[in-house]
Amino acid sequence: MPELDQSQLKVSPLGEVSKFLSAHENFKNAFISSSIPQVCKDEPCVLGVDEAGRGPVLGPMVYGIAFCPIESNKELVDLGCADSKELTEEKRDIIFANMNTKESSNSCIGWSVEVISPSVISANMLRRTKYSLNEISMDSAIGLIKRAADEGVNIAEVYVDTVGPPEKYQAKLSNIFPYYKITVAKKADSTYPIVSAASICAKVTRDHALKLWRFPEGLKLSHETYGSGYPGDPDTKRFLSENADLVFGYPNLVRFSWSTAETALNGHAYDVEFDDIDDTKQEYEGEQITKFFKGKTIKGQIKRERHQFFKRRFLGKVEF
Repeated sequence: MPELDQSQLKVSPLGEVSKFLSAHENFKNAFISSSIPQVCKDEPCVLGVDEAGRGPVLGPMVYGIAFCPIESNKELVDLGCADSKELTEEKRDIIFANMNTKESSNSCIGWSVEVISPSVISANMLRRTKYSLNEISMDSAIGLIKRAADEGVNIAEVYVDTVGPPEKYQAKLSNIFPYYKITVAKKADSTYPIVSAASICAKVTRDHALKLWRFPEGLKLSHETYGSGYPGDPDTKRFLSENADLVFGYPNLVRFSWSTAETALNGHAYDVEFDDIDDTKQEYEGEQITKFFKGKTIKGQIKRERHQFFKRRFLGKVEF
């Protein structure tokens, strides 16, 4: 991944998550996490990994982990942790709130999420050396596990909802984390309560990130306008057809690396042709006008700030 600005927040209640997301610059990745219960440092813990938003053409992908002592599995069941896709949005919010506010839960359960912006996803998938969504996903999961370990969580067992073939993914994780018991499985979110808890944290965060999305492009739209973000959603299709700039394409809510976005742009936006750059420099012996400008280099050249349009999309000059 390219070097990126990342925001971090230690939070508990859902209101703090929402407040952070509403102020966050959407083109950056962000880490949000709970405080770590002392018992999770003292006793062997089980840790679950899952994601929300791999498939949508709109919005971030969120990877989440949850962890608790192995002996506290019943607390997850009592909370109602189940596959987040099978729960209503209201039910997920209630479980997440209880996870953070009920003393019996927040005294033994911790969690962390990484919000991966659509701009970061697209910039990586379209760079010259391809960096696939599976690689982005695995690296996010590995990074979250490492962060938990670095912060003192006493990890003993790890359960992961698979990306790609579970056997290959499990072998990869076992090689990185040889001291943990690693289980990678399909539909782990509906099998293991700790993965379900991670799934709920990820899904709640993505839901609220979409609701609170701020458009730096100046669009004034509510989340009802663009729907769930999945390509088959009629509201999402309508959003893509009605919000394409003829020159600059889509706002940064859209994953412009998705074929869905490319197809929707065809016939709606201008074709752009780039001229070859003439590298021949004209010799000039007089005073350079740049000497009168602020922000000069020693040689009198202007240090120009890249426009936010390019910064938010991680676009840079390419030399062949």
